[in-house]
Amino acid sequence: MSRINCDVINCSHNNERICYANVINVGGKSAHSNSETCCASFLDSLSYSHLTNNVNSPQNSCSSITCNVVTCTHNSNSICRADSIKVNGDNVNLYTETNCLTFKNE
Repeated sequence: MSRINCDVINCSHNNERICYANVINVGGKSAHSNSETCCASFLDSLSYSHLTNNVNSPQNSCSSITCNVVTCTHNSNSICRADSIKVNGDNVNLYTETNCLTFKNE
C-alpha cells in the first residue's frame, strides 16, 4: 500500500511521521490547490489516543486511501493511485485544517 507521510503530529494515527490508519479519506471534492484538500481521517490525539495506541505499527499500515477530490490526477474511481502521499497541518484542531500535499490538479 502507499506510504503516508504525515506532518500532523497531533493526529492519533501518526507514529514518527508515518500514518497507520487502516483507511484514510482525502477530502476536497473540487479542489484547485492542496490548501483546499484535507485528511478527513484526522483524529486529535488529545481526544482519541486511547483508540489507536495499539495499532500504530508497520504491521497495521494503511490498506486504502479513498479520495473524493475529483480534480486530482491521482484519483481513480475515488481511490488514490499515488505511490505515496504527504499530509500536513500545523496546530490542527479539525480535519479541515490538514492538507494533502500530493494533490495535483488535472
